[in-house]
Amino acid sequence: MNGTLALFRRVFAGSWRGLIGWIVGISGALLLYLPLYSSFGANGEMDAIIDTLPDALVKSMGYDQLGTGAGYAQGTFFGLIGFALLTIAAVGWGTSAIASDEENGQLELTLAHAVSRGRVLVERTAAIVAKLAIIGVVVIGLTWALNEPSDLGIEPWNIVAGTATMLGLAMLSAAASIGVGAMTGSRTWAIGAGAGVAVVGYVLHAVGNQSEDLEWLHNFSPYSWAWDVNPLAEGPDWTALGLLYGISLLLLIAGWLVFRKRDIAT
Repeated sequence: MNGTLALFRRVFAGSWRGLIGWIVGISGALLLYLPLYSSFGANGEMDAIIDTLPDALVKSMGYDQLGTGAGYAQGTFFGLIGFALLTIAAVGWGTSAIASDEENGQLELTLAHAVSRGRVLVERTAAIVAKLAIIGVVVIGLTWALNEPSDLGIEPWNIVAGTATMLGLAMLSAAASIGVGAMTGSRTWAIGAGAGVAVVGYVLHAVGNQSEDLEWLHNFSPYSWAWDVNPLAEGPDWTALGLLYGISLLLLIAGWLVFRKRDIAT
């Protein structure tokens, strides 16, 4: 399989319709949720609604920040719906990169064309990064366009920071799926790893919000690393971004180190 970035281009050729579908779905969520803030958030009605909710729910979901534009955007889209949709997409793409192809026998055929295992992992990972980046550009553009009409009051640079943070969480799940898939060749393990990173991280964050005695759980939650300091309000948290993207890189390296040595399932 010759040609510059042939595997990278092949991923896009076979998945561009799916990418458009994810862009439409994520754009729809943005267009649905963000404009609602101008209806009841900017005039204080949101705070009144939050006061009627159980305190435990407010703390676990982080709804205490919904009274501000940045907090509302984080609590409804960037830290919830957008996070969930991107995680589902990232886990699916990450699982397909190695594990799914190995289970259905396609990986062996690809490697038979004098393609190294490292090239397979790198180019398919690069394709996932590129797809996430494309979605990120769409999110930034739509959020910026909706920012003033929805009275969110988010600084443009902070929109970029919030999007990069959300993408970092998605990339961490994708890297877990790619890495574990490369280590095991198992689609089930790859899906479990990627989804587990997101679900366990979210649960630890929610439980850690319940009381000061449990706040230590935030130290083990990627979700907490990302959103304990809301980048939509405060700007980029470089430590959080470093952890999310750095651990993603380590997972990919670990996957490659095992992948290059182990037998491929046939």
